Amino acid sequence: VQLQASGGGLVQAGGSLRLSCANSGRTFRIYPTGWFRQAPGKERIFVAGINWSGLSTGYSDSVKGRFTISRDKAKNTVYLQTNSLKPADTAVYYCTAGEGRGYLGDSPQNYEYWGQGTLVTVSS
Repeated sequence: VQLQASGGGLVQAGGSLRLSCANSGRTFRIYPTGWFRQAPGKERIFVAGINWSGLSTGYSDSVKGRFTISRDKAKNTVYLQTNSLKPADTAVYYCTAGEGRGYLGDSPQNYEYWGQGTLVTVSS
């Protein structure tokens, strides 16, 4: 499993970004996937997750209603659409995947594979 996160950048408050997480591993498998983020000096926290089929999703309270996670199974890519961004959303965003098919929840221990992260900076 090789996860490649992209799509980060600098955006003004109220703006949007779409983050992508592509699995470029040698074997084409679909994994339950999550997004976590880590702000400077803070611990890594859960943002959103999606199951194998894409029909089950979950969000942290801080992003619910503003962020949407989805997947394109043909491209083996998971997206995180981020809208109405706030300075508090500034962080490195990591995509992660785990074994099985179900939604894996908000604990990082449930996920085995991690990408390198993409930086999102929201200016006020």
